[in-house]
Amino acid sequence: MDSKWMPWLAVAAVLAAVTVVIAIRLVVKLVRARRLLGDSGIPFSSKAMFWASIAYLIWPVDLLPDPVYLDDIGFLMLALRSLHKAASRAGADRREL
Repeated sequence: MDSKWMPWLAVAAVLAAVTVVIAIRLVVKLVRARRLLGDSGIPFSSKAMFWASIAYLIWPVDLLPDPVYLDDIGFLMLALRSLHKAASRAGADRREL
């Protein structure tokens, strides 16, 4: 391997590791937010987006190849924001958020 590619390979590895860590943190936040799914005041669309984001994360077909988790992270962030916004509109207990 040519030595001029080593720094770029290291940068790519670090970026891949950072995106994986961010994706894992977002999944943990989504799993913690699952308590909100039982709240009857939250619309079905927000609850469906929660499950769709989890399915998209494990689905083998992505918009971008799997080493790049930007599309997964974006979809997870959108689902989390939607769920929390719907919960605050419904007056859910802040401790659950």
